[in-house]
Amino acid sequence: MKLVVEVINAHDLMPKDGEGSASPFVEVDFENQMSRTRTVPKNLNPTWNQKLVFNLDATKPYHRQTIEVSVYNERRLNPGRNFLGRVRIPCSNIVKEGEEVYQIFPLEKKWFLSPVKGEIGLKIYIASESNSKPKPLSPVFLSEQEKLPPSIPPQEQESTTSNLLPPQSIPSGLTDTTLEAGPCEELPAFETPKASTVEAEVESVAVPDYSAAETRSSSIDIDQEPKKESREPVLEIIQQLDKHQVLQPQIISIKRRPQGTPSTMHSVDPQVQSSHHENYNHNDTNQQPRISIKRRPQAQGTPFTVHSADHHPQVHQSYNQNDTNLQPRISIKRRPQGPGTPSPMRSFNPQVRANHDETFNLTGNNPQQPRILVERQPQNTPLTTHRVSPQVPTRNNENYNFSDADTNSQLGERWPSDGAYGRRGWVSGSDRLSSTYDLVEQMFYLYVRVVKAKNLPPSTITSRCDPYVEVKLGNYKGRTKHFDRKLNPEWNQVFAFSKDRIQSSVLEVFVKDKAMLGRDDYLGRVVFDLNEVPTRVPPDSPLAPQWYRLEDWREEGKVRGDIMLAVWMGTQADEAFTDAWHSDAATVYGEGVFNIRSKVYMSPKLWYLRVNVIEAQDVIPSDRNRLPEVFVKAQVGCQVLTTKICPTRTTNPFWNEDLVFVASEPFEEHLTITVEDRLHPSKDEVLGKISLPMTLFEKRLDHRPVHSRWFNLEKFGFGMIEGDRRNELKFSSRIHMRVCLEGGYHVLDESTLYTSDQRPTARQLWKQPIGILEVGILGAQGLLPMKMRDGRGSTDAYCVAKYGQKWVRTRTFLDTFSPKWNEQYTWEVYDPCTVITLGVFDNCHLGGGEKEKAPGGTTARDSRIGKVRIRLSTLEANRIYTNSHPLLVLHPHGVKKMGELQLAVRFTALSLANIVHIYGQPLLPKMHYLHPFTVNQIDNLRYQAMNIVAARLGRAEPPLRKEVVEYMLDVDSHMWSMRRSKANFFRIMSLFSGLITMGKWFSDVCLWKNHVTSVLVHILFLILIWYPELILPTVFLYMFLIGLWNYRFRPRHPPHMDTKLSWAEAVHPDELDEEFDTFPTSRSQDVVRMRYDRIRTVAGRIQTVVGDIATQGERFQSLLSWRDPRATSLFVVFSFCAAVVLYATPFRVVALVTGLYSLRHPKFRSKLPSVPSNFFKRLPARTDSLL
Repeated sequence: MKLVVEVINAHDLMPKDGEGSASPFVEVDFENQMSRTRTVPKNLNPTWNQKLVFNLDATKPYHRQTIEVSVYNERRLNPGRNFLGRVRIPCSNIVKEGEEVYQIFPLEKKWFLSPVKGEIGLKIYIASESNSKPKPLSPVFLSEQEKLPPSIPPQEQESTTSNLLPPQSIPSGLTDTTLEAGPCEELPAFETPKASTVEAEVESVAVPDYSAAETRSSSIDIDQEPKKESREPVLEIIQQLDKHQVLQPQIISIKRRPQGTPSTMHSVDPQVQSSHHENYNHNDTNQQPRISIKRRPQAQGTPFTVHSADHHPQVHQSYNQNDTNLQPRISIKRRPQGPGTPSPMRSFNPQVRANHDETFNLTGNNPQQPRILVERQPQNTPLTTHRVSPQVPTRNNENYNFSDADTNSQLGERWPSDGAYGRRGWVSGSDRLSSTYDLVEQMFYLYVRVVKAKNLPPSTITSRCDPYVEVKLGNYKGRTKHFDRKLNPEWNQVFAFSKDRIQSSVLEVFVKDKAMLGRDDYLGRVVFDLNEVPTRVPPDSPLAPQWYRLEDWREEGKVRGDIMLAVWMGTQADEAFTDAWHSDAATVYGEGVFNIRSKVYMSPKLWYLRVNVIEAQDVIPSDRNRLPEVFVKAQVGCQVLTTKICPTRTTNPFWNEDLVFVASEPFEEHLTITVEDRLHPSKDEVLGKISLPMTLFEKRLDHRPVHSRWFNLEKFGFGMIEGDRRNELKFSSRIHMRVCLEGGYHVLDESTLYTSDQRPTARQLWKQPIGILEVGILGAQGLLPMKMRDGRGSTDAYCVAKYGQKWVRTRTFLDTFSPKWNEQYTWEVYDPCTVITLGVFDNCHLGGGEKEKAPGGTTARDSRIGKVRIRLSTLEANRIYTNSHPLLVLHPHGVKKMGELQLAVRFTALSLANIVHIYGQPLLPKMHYLHPFTVNQIDNLRYQAMNIVAARLGRAEPPLRKEVVEYMLDVDSHMWSMRRSKANFFRIMSLFSGLITMGKWFSDVCLWKNHVTSVLVHILFLILIWYPELILPTVFLYMFLIGLWNYRFRPRHPPHMDTKLSWAEAVHPDELDEEFDTFPTSRSQDVVRMRYDRIRTVAGRIQTVVGDIATQGERFQSLLSWRDPRATSLFVVFSFCAAVVLYATPFRVVALVTGLYSLRHPKFRSKLPSVPSNFFKRLPARTDSLL
């Protein structure tokens, strides 16, 4: 794998050269691999458009690694560099090739006082070896894109850093034909003539000095015999080196091995910039490293491949063979090669790292320059070069074993998560099986894997064999599907028998031939003693299946045929558990077998599609005598939005409106734009139409503007041409739009009150996870019967959990009111203020799929049993919560407890500092605050997102059905409900109850109902007046003490559904019937009229309260509005007098007098309202002007 960092450009850099400018270049460091771009002189807004490629070992966890991108100013007069800023990018957010997006990162300081400003634009992605060769880059500039002609998509422009030299005269000693390579280009393999005795010598430069004023380069010098022709590439290599290479030079000499040994060189990357147009002088004394590669004779047809060569600018220089500089020297001499022997040479890197078991012959004239000599191996022995660190202490004539390398495998327990962080590092989803189920009870199963059979005998009557396998354990029988006319069938099917239900000590596996009529024929069997079955628990490797000879079912010896089987005892943590046939579901048939399995689902990746309709041109209606009333209708799938009608009638209308849709990956729907003319309110005429694929639009991660484009509209014309050409398209008009996919938003498919994910769509913007959530779904107890089966109540329950984009579904337990699932799942946590939702459902699709009918004749739907929500912020870190949560469901006839769900939950915090930091961050991504949506847009987009998620999950196997997804996502939470309205009203009253209680207490103090309390309050008031600086500390100390006092009464268990808070205990039956009514209503007119009158009554009360609040506000405004001249005059005179008194009186005196007057004894109080209250109530309001 290759990590590709595309350095695009930078903006507004800090000037460093003393002339108001800078000469910046970028240096990228990844796992001790360093690479840099070229230097752009005198430019604070430079453009590089260069690809830097790094080696990435995908077998090792790299998610915790970071990419450090530093920007420097290269000094010209005084060689050196100045720091301009850096960016650290976590590798956990890196996407694959094809998903990369141009990102702008603000430059950060290296230390607190660093003068840094500006930002840098990058593209970072992971490419495979075959796809890692760079392509021409297209700079991201609006100014350039706007210059493109209309109706033509912006094309990729040629890179400004191709650095390809023009053809030069080839010096003596070079090949007859020279191939030029583009930047970072990987050349294809080419062949050399048979029996070629060509020797190639490559001279390279030393490790580049980054502080140098100019970039040095080198070339490849190839000597060949004049009788033979060969094609050799000339490559330019981006400067890439390890950190220690800058500090310690070395010389590496690689000499011949014994003849005939295929040579494969891996991971070698000399920091050379080679060019065929450079000249060399053998007496050159330039202090640069030298790489000499001599070619061995090569047979005709032998391919020679050069991989991953980077490109860099060249500078004409000469080199001396007698160079004595202390720089790395690499000498590679080719050995003779047999016909057809490939010799791939990949990215040769001199700073290789030595392992303890590698052998080298180190010789060198200078003790400061370690020399590495690699001798030839015997013929036909592959030679592999491994990374060796030159920083290890070396001595002359030391020997290391070069043939073996330590793989350094990592052991230990890992988290069962897709990309989660384990106790010893980051693991991928493939490591899920290595987890231990420590939150649930282990359930043991006998697994039988039936792989295939061979050499089965055909029937003597029909001369054919339709085989299938029957696995029998006691009274339980499971069978595979049968194949027609197949003597070597392959099934690869697993059977699981619960250990608690094993009724026999012998397992029998029968191979049968399905008969057209009558009983099936026995072909043979295999018998296993359960006492001899091995036990296997992950992370042990799967048990290898073995061939078993079939025995006669009458025990008369062996028969013809063999079957491959694997039998072992395992737990529910086994990877075969999910797709296995289970003995407790033996009565399920058809597609119902798939509907009872446990599965993990992933929600589709959702994007907001923003369509900015700007204008249109040449919109011509069918009636040329009238100007059109034009509007635009946009459609994505089932989502349809329209703009307003252009206020002016014209053939060039202008709107500039935004239409926002929800789109999901993979993008299957197209964006359809229709320009229509409103003839009259019930009829519209289509003036033009165009359909655009989603892949055409740009993805943006921030609020930077996106370039607009013109699109030609097409229209079907009729009646003007003969019949066979009636559907011919003709040009109508064109439309100007700005369309982009928004990756900086979080697409809401849940309510923000209990959302489980707040990350933006684009993976590049994700933060590091702050914890791990582990949920063990133990089982349920006391479930009520949900349907009738054979004259009695029955329940086939399964559980669904949803957190983030990951949905899990447990296995369905048949005909039991106390299912025991004991399944454990894991999620990454990015925000502790999120909610996990778990629901229990009754499976109604056990006998054949979609065509099943409910007793009423309607399509069967999985029934709701109950739902549980757990907010992660209410959980203590690293503590296991094992609780039974009540399953409450609201039915049309009232609330009912359907049973209890037993869960084991553990939230593991990876970093307490990150969790504390999260509490100060915005709840949603920043784009929701920079360019927010309206409330109506949020509701509509959420509804569309829920429909898309339900449709996609319903296409899985087994499907997660629409009714399940809608219940988990609370699709009807926005509908009117009298019960919810009452619940919310009393929630508000409970919030004000504390203030009301404080007001009553203060009133009692003022009325001296408790003399001791009143005296103490007076003393406290006098202290605060005398020392006002103690007011705020006293308030916070009081809250601190209250918090400590309430710590004793903190909740010890996660909260559950509260029927009293939901106002579900005393709800009226008619209110429940209204809540469960469809939209639009399906009730009779009398019922609807009664409910409408009730809503009018409630709305009238709300109207009165809102009016009273408005009246008080208008009275306050009338104090200075002179609507009542006498009242305003009195208030103005009072304000002047108060100002004079307060200017002359100290504030402490005013506060003391005011406080003592408020706390005066009841003997000095009057029962009549106060003068200020009477004056305020007499002020006029605008209610007199209301109709």
